[in-house]
Amino acid sequence: MTATTETTGFGRVARRFDLSVVRDYGVVVAFIALFVTLSISSDVFLTQDNMKNLAFQTAPVGIIAVGGTLVFIAGGFDLSVGAISAFAGITAANAFNQTGLGLWGSMIAGALVGFAFGLGNGLLVTLGRVNPFIATLATSIIISGFGQVWTKGNLVSVSEEEFTTLGLGTLWGINYPVFVWFGFALVCGFLLSRTAFGRYVYAAGGNAEAARLSGVRVNAVRAATFCISGLAAGIAGAILVSEVGTAQWNANTGIEFDAITAIVLGGTSLLGGEGAIWRAVLGAFFLQMISNGFNLLGTAPEWQYVIKGLILAGAVSLDAWARRRRV
Repeated sequence: MTATTETTGFGRVARRFDLSVVRDYGVVVAFIALFVTLSISSDVFLTQDNMKNLAFQTAPVGIIAVGGTLVFIAGGFDLSVGAISAFAGITAANAFNQTGLGLWGSMIAGALVGFAFGLGNGLLVTLGRVNPFIATLATSIIISGFGQVWTKGNLVSVSEEEFTTLGLGTLWGINYPVFVWFGFALVCGFLLSRTAFGRYVYAAGGNAEAARLSGVRVNAVRAATFCISGLAAGIAGAILVSEVGTAQWNANTGIEFDAITAIVLGGTSLLGGEGAIWRAVLGAFFLQMISNGFNLLGTAPEWQYVIKGLILAGAVSLDAWARRRRV
């Protein structure tokens, strides 16, 4: 009887271990498998130019995913980043056209607007005690409305070539947005893994009540993660408008879903307390590889949405299943 109990217990531990490994490192295996498959299937995929282009195309979503990872780990959810990025783009374009801030001043203005909206989300969720999903859905609608009112539904164009420096400029043949993305990821990764703030983020998402009893200011920590997420959306919006030279109130519709998919695909839990920045980076790359591969192989682009949806559903299901097994 004792042997049977021990064997059964070992089996349960093994199943839990297997599930945690699949959830935590499944994206690594999937990334390698897709990378190898595309490298074999296409002569163009594994070229220097395509790798640079892949990183360049991934950067805006990757930046938003990095900021959103902190929100998710802290037990929050942010649906407003698409609207924030569009409004930040409008701000940057208008600041460049109508003020003497110049390129970098305009870009910073767009990023700071994103930070301000993130702070608003954080206050609404913490002090207002509104569910994060509902709160950020509401602010997304409000921000989009403000953008439409400000622009009267029209495009905001910038004709000066200088304005495209951030979005299209290169260093060592690599576009500036890639450096911004990796730099932002390194800063957020350091905050999350090497500072007390990072430990508080994990504690707030893992067990908020226990964290409060331990002296962690959970509301302040969660509000700070929304600020970082808003800042990330602002930076991404400034980069996107710099790439095309045109801002619109609904320009980045749907980018929030790509960012959320990248976060969850990387292994960050929707329920909080678990995740890492490198996972979001890898998840964003994986999603963009799907689009890149579809284009190179001449596959109908409509199927990208089906595949991305299936991937998101699978990742969320795996996370929920792993948590149930852990109990």
